[in-house]
This record gives sequence, C-alpha cells and structure tokens, in this order.
Amino acid sequence: MARLSWWRALFYLNMLILFLVIFYKIYLNFFEQDYGAVHAEQVESVESILHGEETFSFAVVGNINNSVGIFERKIIPELNQSDVAFVVSAGNAVSGAGEDKYRALHRTMGHLEKPYLLTFGDNEHGTFGGFRYYDHYGPYVFAFSAGNSRFIFLDSSGKTSFKWQARWLEEELEVGPNQNVFLFVGHPLLPVDKKGTFDFEDDYLSDEEFRSLLMPMFRDSRIKAVFSSNLPLFSVQEYNGTPYVVTGGAGGFVLNNDRSFYHYVKVQVSRSQVDIEPVRLNIGQHTVFRTVESIWFFIHSLFYVGYLNYLLIVCFLIVSAYWLYSLLLKERDYYPDFNQPSEPNLDREIKIAMFTNSYLPFIGGVPISIHRLSTVLKKLGHNVLILAPQYEQSVEPPVERDVFRLPCLFRQAADKGIVVPNIFSLAAIRKVREFAPDVIHIHHPYWMGTVGLWMARRLMIPAVYTYHTRLEHFSYAVPLPKALFRNFLSHALVRRLGNRCNAIVVPTEASEHYLRMIGVKTPVFVVPTGIETDKFAKLSEPEGARLRAELGIANDELVLLSVSRLSAEKNISFMLEAVSYLVKNCSQRFKFVLIGEGPERERLAQIAETLGLQDTVLFPGAVPPERMPAYYSLGDIFIFASTSETQGMVILESMASAMPVVAIRASGIDDFVIDGMTGFKTMQNTSAWAEKVQLLLENDTLRHELSGHAASMASRFGIDEFGKKMVRVYAHVIFSQP
Repeated sequence: MARLSWWRALFYLNMLILFLVIFYKIYLNFFEQDYGAVHAEQVESVESILHGEETFSFAVVGNINNSVGIFERKIIPELNQSDVAFVVSAGNAVSGAGEDKYRALHRTMGHLEKPYLLTFGDNEHGTFGGFRYYDHYGPYVFAFSAGNSRFIFLDSSGKTSFKWQARWLEEELEVGPNQNVFLFVGHPLLPVDKKGTFDFEDDYLSDEEFRSLLMPMFRDSRIKAVFSSNLPLFSVQEYNGTPYVVTGGAGGFVLNNDRSFYHYVKVQVSRSQVDIEPVRLNIGQHTVFRTVESIWFFIHSLFYVGYLNYLLIVCFLIVSAYWLYSLLLKERDYYPDFNQPSEPNLDREIKIAMFTNSYLPFIGGVPISIHRLSTVLKKLGHNVLILAPQYEQSVEPPVERDVFRLPCLFRQAADKGIVVPNIFSLAAIRKVREFAPDVIHIHHPYWMGTVGLWMARRLMIPAVYTYHTRLEHFSYAVPLPKALFRNFLSHALVRRLGNRCNAIVVPTEASEHYLRMIGVKTPVFVVPTGIETDKFAKLSEPEGARLRAELGIANDELVLLSVSRLSAEKNISFMLEAVSYLVKNCSQRFKFVLIGEGPERERLAQIAETLGLQDTVLFPGAVPPERMPAYYSLGDIFIFASTSETQGMVILESMASAMPVVAIRASGIDDFVIDGMTGFKTMQNTSAWAEKVQLLLENDTLRHELSGHAASMASRFGIDEFGKKMVRVYAHVIFSQP
C-alpha cells in the first residue's frame, strides 16, 4: 500500500507540473512582449550607419533554417567580429512558417550585433507563414536607400502579383538616383549547374513568368548583383553583365565539398566598384549533434509557443508512465480473494437506487425486467427507488411511491422508446441523497447511466450495471454514421461504463463472453432475468375458445406466436418471408399472431399484404402485461428471429407456457433454446428456419414432447430465484467496498 501511495504521489506531482506548464504557457502568450515592424527599425539602423558613406561592406546569408548549432553559435560570432555593416538573409531564414519558428529566429537574431534584413523566401511563405512575416517584419516587397546604394527586396513565392512587382520595380529603377542597386529574391532566377552530387528538380527556380518579366530590366548597369538562396551551395553566374549569386550555407544541410559548404557572402562596395566573394567557414557539425539539435529545437519550439502540441506530448508521457506502472509494477492477483465469504450475506435491508432511460408505461424488455426486479426485491424485504423518464399520458398516471420521474428535455420519439430525461435535475439528486442508497443499479451505459455512476462516486457507494441490450443493433436510431456507432461507439460506451462499475450483471454466458472480448475487466455475474412462472398456466377451454374467436382463429388451426416490439432490430420481416414459405408448403393450417407495437407496424403490415399473408398474420397490437399469459396460452409454437437480444425474456415466458421455440442462433437465445429438447435454433436462413417450424407444425408427437421439456427448463428461472441472486450480487459489491 505504501508503494502504491508513492506512485500515486508521483502521478499527482506530474499533474501539478502539467498545470504549472499550462500556467506558464498562458503567461508566455498573454504577458510576454510581442514584436513587430522589425524591418522598420533595422532599415533605420542601416541608414544611420551608412549615412554619408560611399565605402562599406555587408554580408548576405542564405538558408539559415533556424539553425542554432551552426548559425547562432558559429556564424553569428564570425559576423559580429567582421567589418560588415549589416546582414541580409536571401531567403529561408526559418525552417518552417510556424509561429514558433519565427519567434525562435527573432531570438537567434537577437545575438547579432548588427542590423539585419530578411528576404521573403520559400520557407517564410509556408502554411500561413505570410501573415506572420508581415506582422513581425513588414511587407514582402520593399526598398530603401543607404549610402550610395539602393536595396530592393522582391517576393518570388507567388504571394504578391508578379506583374505588379515588375511594374513597381520598373518605376523604382526609373526614379532611383543611386549608382548601385542590389536585388534580393528568394528563388534563383537562373538555373544552377546540376553536375556532381546534386540532384534536384527545377522547382527551386523562380516562376517562369516572373523571370520573363524581370530579366530584361536587369540589363540596367546600376544593378550590381542579384542574390537568392533556396539551394545548399554557393554559385555565381554572370548574365548580361549582372552577377547572379546563390548562397545557401548559413545553417542548413551542406555536403562540405567545393560547391556546398558553410559560408556567407561578403559584398564590398566602393565608389568605383563592387566586389563579391564567399567567406568560407571551416565549421561543421557531426550528424549525431545535428540530430540532437533538431530534437532539442523541436521540443524547445513546442514549449515556447506550440503549447497545445506540447501539452499533448506531456499528457501522453504521463499516461504512458501510469500505464507502464500499472503493467509492470502494480501487483495483481488473478485468483478470488478467499478472505472474503463466497456468498456474502448482509442480513439487513438493502436500499437500491435504479437509473434507467426507459420504464413503464413504455413496453419493452428493459422496463419489464426492471419492474420485475423491483417487485421481487420489495417482496424480499428490500427498498427500491427507480429514477426514470416522465412520459406524457392521456390519463392521470398512477401513484408510484417507489418511482421518481424526471421531466424530459426531448420526447418526440417516445413511441420508439427514445426520450431524453433531464439528468441535471436538482430534485432528482436531492431525492437520491434523501433515499441514501447502499448501491446504485444502472440499466443503460449512457445518459441516465452516466448520472447514476456520478451519484455512486459522490455518495461513495458501489455501482452495478446490467447489460440488457446489444447497442450496436440500434445504429439506425442514432444521429451518427451507422458504421461508426455499430463498430466502435456502441462497444466503447459499454466498455467504459462497465470498467467503472463495481460489478456487471448479464443474463447469459454469451453476454459475459462479449464483455470480456471488448475489454471489460469488472467482475461479471450471470443472472438471467426471472419470470413469474406461476402466471403462465393453461387457460380453461371456454376462455381459450373465446380468445380464439376474438382473433378469428379456427379450431383446426395451430398458432405460431411471437411477442416483440415492431422495430427494425427485431428482424420480423425475416419471419414474414418464412411464413410465406410455410403457407405454400405446410400441410397443417395455422395462424401467425404477432403481438406488439412499434415504428415498423405499418411497413410490416404492408409486407404481409404484399406476400399475400393478410389472412394468416394477425396484428393484435400491444397487449397489457396482465393479459399476456392468456395470449401465451393460446400459442402452440413460439417463433423468434431477433439477433439483438442479451436475454430473450419472451422466450422463457413462452417456454413457461409449454411452447417449443424456433429461433435464430444468437446471443440471448443460445442458453435457453436447446436443439431437439426445448425447440430448434438455426442460422439466419429462411428455408432452414421455416423447415424447423414446419416440422413442429406437422409432427404433433414431437411438438408435445418439446413442449414438456420447454416448461421444465422455464421452471428453473422463477422470479424469486432471480431476486435472491441479485441480492447476492448487491451484498458482494457492498461487502467488497473498502
């Protein structure tokens, strides 16, 4: 325990550091002094230094690329010690257009003791880089005069119109009185010799249209040189008497040979001539140190301005550390705790608060299961509070002492069981606190389930979740991409809630297997929902005859019965197609009675009519729960095709009424329908399923034999036994609370 506490302390210390980092990032972004209009200050400094001077020198660098190890630590000291008056970047001073890169460059140039100017190059342009350059430095295209020279900066990135720049440059050259003109443009205007180790495409060049507009103007004898970057080398070519210089050795990757080396270009200006020469720097950086520098700069730049990315990395590291701790250092005992009783018994009243998204009077498997559980728990001497939605009713609702109704925020689809109760109801929270439950029982993995889990955490009591429904089969009712909900979200909801509860109750072993497959680690208890077996006795002959007459069923007709919500996930259209096959091929006359209501009622009736089954299929609608035993007693064979059940309670009820079952093999079916004993289960194949139904319709002896087995199987799942098993689950989680 001491070791665990130490790790928890370390985890909380990491969280504290994380919050401090957040605070520091807020401080940097809101309180650190920003910078802007750098070029205005730098031009003013250059003009001041060169005022009245006709002889001076300046340096041109290219491809700084935010290099700290080369440019900041090695080239800048060389420039500071040289006699150059100022420094010009011919392009690619930053390695990318992000704000962090611009801020890092500003910090680097702060070490330079001379004025500097930047050409708007390829890297400066980047993604959203243009507006950052403009905010921090100024226009992409500008010019100024200093000493006896004119310095003109152009934009070759395409950000500024080429035609406009050409017109502007033409006017600059017409009115400029200076005898020396120097131009700076990020992309080279002339192709560079590709011989040797270089292999690059022509996209390093300026746009062809731009070149065609500029080159005729460069015949002006006042233009002493055109400087560009964009390549990791030094190159000088003369065209129409004008030198075209490419410089790219100020920090980016170079090959350290006779063409590609670290350097800056020194330009010496005098009254009569201009001399241009590269200053080769005997500096270098080992590959390992360059890699370390890149990693350091990446982390540093993230920390400096890219706080969102930085926090994501920090959070990832914290989660990874905690996961490694859980994986490697946390002791695990995979065997049961034998110091606890295997069948804990509290020997006192248990108070259970249940949270559900749907409840009576809405008819469905979950509401009926909850009602039965609450009824048997109260019968066993325990206290239950059900928190459920408030439905609109045409008549005064009955007094419900043990149900607290939450007003609904949305109930337009109440007939489909889709309502949105107000989980933020303070009255509901007060009601639960006053009730003071020993355990919270959650019946849905979302909405009311979430608030139920929240209440359990606030009250420091255990939470139990019953996995009732295969959510993935309800993707049609969710306003999200169906594949996303079916394949991921539905399982994620169940897994997330399941792992945060103290125990999970499932009705079948197949459901337990599913939970383990999706990653649920919580203890699972298999407790099938019980049925009131004593209510499913055969009707007397007069009562049976009266009900058959009411439905229009002849005495010589057998009854195929199914009880289901008439909704898409119940797969009822499959049964209608199979019944159509039976009408054509079965020698025994029968009626198919389909009990239930739902949004698919009209569509299913239309399908039945299309298949010519209007005289065979009967739709009695919803039947009150108290009358259901009579309808079950009417049936001879129970048929079912749903594949979305966790436990088909109607199957157990039909078996309690001594009906054999024919169903599709699926979860919720497999544990109760035993082939050749209590009925048959088939693959989802119309002819195979219909053949089993036909076998039971035409073989009276087999049907009666399976009826007896079905009734015997159902007798094991009485409501009282269901309640006692649930009490043991509650006792287990309460006893296990620290």
